[in-house]
Amino acid sequence: MSTNSNKIITAGLLAYGMSGKVFHAPFLHTHNGFNLKAVVERSNKNAVNDYPQITSYNSVDELLNDLEIELVVVNTPNNLHYEHAKAALQSGKHILVEKPFTATSAQAKELFELADEVGKQIFFYQNRRWDSDFASVKKVLASGKLGKLNEMHLRYDRYRNTIGPKVFKEKAIEAAGLLYDLGPHLLDQVISVFGKPLSYHKILGKNRKGTEVDDYFTIQLSYPDSVNVFVTSSMLVVNPQAAFVLHGVYGSFIKQRADIQEEQLLAGMKLTDDGYGIEPKGKDGLLTTIDDDGNKTETVIPSEIGSYLPLFDAVYQSLTNDKPYPVTRENVITQLEILES
Repeated sequence: MSTNSNKIITAGLLAYGMSGKVFHAPFLHTHNGFNLKAVVERSNKNAVNDYPQITSYNSVDELLNDLEIELVVVNTPNNLHYEHAKAALQSGKHILVEKPFTATSAQAKELFELADEVGKQIFFYQNRRWDSDFASVKKVLASGKLGKLNEMHLRYDRYRNTIGPKVFKEKAIEAAGLLYDLGPHLLDQVISVFGKPLSYHKILGKNRKGTEVDDYFTIQLSYPDSVNVFVTSSMLVVNPQAAFVLHGVYGSFIKQRADIQEEQLLAGMKLTDDGYGIEPKGKDGLLTTIDDDGNKTETVIPSEIGSYLPLFDAVYQSLTNDKPYPVTRENVITQLEILES
């Protein structure tokens, strides 16, 4: 992606697990406005295999003490986001923080104040706004073909009936459990379209044998004009349901979760390769509308191409050209207030 400025932002990653390798490094490396200089790897030094020029630090402190680094990606475990974001801001760095931003809205507000004090920017990594499937949903909503919306369902399901090895997801500690893992994705998508709800009702469940944390949640969000939105996630769904179901006065739209970017990047695909971000055939959404005479029309809605590169470009444009970043502080406070309630 070309830049409107000659400025290069030097960036560092606080971890190089799946998140660093898949969701951050390829985009910082590909975008012309960033120089991915360093990563923190406490034990296995894997980043050099993908980026031969990269510096691999042994600790977060070492990376934060690198004076060349201007932007730090906080992609450490959920319960460490607040601590590491605070340390990065105090080190004079801008920060891009993985979801959930923090465990509580109070922590978030403290970091906002700190960022303003030190004159640095906070960016929120809510990449699912740029998924191909969600882009299709927004396109249908914007078309007006559904008429007044009655209800919208968003699901993000998996099947993992055993307790996973990641302590920060499975132990009863701050920001653990499925709600804090996938809730930020679903809630941010809703908030990006509808804003802050008038009210909401949340249900949590613990279904796997021996689980210490929630592995099911559903949240009903009420919006003006009788619009009801439901977000649901479960770790025990063998046969996944449609991820997006919308019903309006004039019709319905059904769409599978089909964004392919994570799968492609895990397989080693480059952002510049042909086919990147293009959903597999047969995953298109189906729009069914009805006219005043009761005649139904079914229309296949081809998916947009998915790419998380615009998120990184939005960070770059904010840092170099003062353009507003699309995920706002208000969005994140709304999300966290629901998560922590």
